[in-house]
Amino acid sequence: MTDKQAFGQAWVAAWNSHDIEEIMSHYAEDIEFYSPVVQRLNNEPSGRLSGKEALRAYFLRGLAAYPDLHFELYHILEGVGSVVLYYKSINNSLSAEMMVLNEEGLVKEVRAHYKQQ
Repeated sequence: MTDKQAFGQAWVAAWNSHDIEEIMSHYAEDIEFYSPVVQRLNNEPSGRLSGKEALRAYFLRGLAAYPDLHFELYHILEGVGSVVLYYKSINNSLSAEMMVLNEEGLVKEVRAHYKQQ
């Protein structure tokens, strides 16, 4: 198993455990996070969050909004300095997250994508 394969498995396991500390262990302090869900949950038109503390608050809001949240991982796509996780997400929607990793293997940028239902 490659490091990126292990990363993807650990990331999904952290989310499925709902353990915020384990979830946050995958992200760099200077994370830039883009998601249509940020627009909805945070009422943030840009869909952008900056910094680990803002991301933590957003994730906690998401975990509260979706107490039965469970991700089902379908594919881990490896890139140069990045990984794409393709999985079943909230409300059984399909999701893909492109994650750029820093030198320590932590996520420094995320671009989340969802299939419209």
